[in-house]
Amino acid sequence: MLFEGVDLLDVTGPPEVFSLVRRESGGTQEYEVLLAAETPGPVTTAAGVRVLPDATFAEAAARRIDTLLVPGSVETDAEGRIRAVTDPAVVARVRELAAGARRIASVCVGAHLLAAAGLLDGRRATTHWSTARQLAAEHPAVEVDADPIFVREGPVWTGAGISACLDLSLALVADDLGETLALRVARHLVMYLKRPGGQSQFSVPLEPVSTTRRVEDLRHHITANLAGRLTVADLAAYAHVGERQLTRIFKTELGATPSAYVEAARVERARAELESGDATLERVAAVCGFGTTDTLVRAFRRQLGSTPTEYRARFRTGARSGRSAP
Repeated sequence: MLFEGVDLLDVTGPPEVFSLVRRESGGTQEYEVLLAAETPGPVTTAAGVRVLPDATFAEAAARRIDTLLVPGSVETDAEGRIRAVTDPAVVARVRELAAGARRIASVCVGAHLLAAAGLLDGRRATTHWSTARQLAAEHPAVEVDADPIFVREGPVWTGAGISACLDLSLALVADDLGETLALRVARHLVMYLKRPGGQSQFSVPLEPVSTTRRVEDLRHHITANLAGRLTVADLAAYAHVGERQLTRIFKTELGATPSAYVEAARVERARAELESGDATLERVAAVCGFGTTDTLVRAFRRQLGSTPTEYRARFRTGARSGRSAP
């Protein structure tokens, strides 16, 4: 959606992510992006850049909308405070277009528009940290959580501050087409992949750009064999190098020892399991290569300062109050 004063990155960020899908999939997958506004004329963004819409809101409403992306806009009040703008005319259009969409997502303070349209009532949602109190005060029926980069509640997604639009878009790609393709897009953007769901802002970075094919091969080997033996000796044998050389390679290329990297990779996999499923901690520990729940808990405390149970309670995706993700 486009409207006067909209934040420019909110509008341009998601299409940049979606446009890479075609290239990274070898042309087998593709998104069609449609920019819609009230009139066919140019829309002036908050940055002063004018954007030409592809269609009017009325024309967009007549089409099948898969995903409605709602960006935001802010203003500064007389006391210098930043406040989200909710134009009643735009809110009405949000409500109208959302009715025909499979999925709705807000970018940054666009969450205020969703809330004003009644789309966040009874749901957990996030927004830019600077307007989180405003969202909570104006919409008490919304459970506002300013910590996650994005939140998924059934068919409604909300994203945090400005650049998080890229994380949200990657999560949508992963949800639609799988994490493998989303990871390729993330690498091109030199970003860490954020999985679908309430991803916390404390993240274990697992995808630094490596300069050698050997290290890339090792990282993929680790990811594909988390449940197996991944000792320094095992990895050295796989890479056909000595253990000391392997340690030097990891520290130089990835900034961590082999053991620390493997633990971080296992914690990331465990986070995905905890966010998206109901598996017991014993099952999660086994699938992720920890062996025992005690080892899993200790690794979580080292990496995240949290326990697996606490993490699942905070960042579990899908069902809440009887709602489930599509």
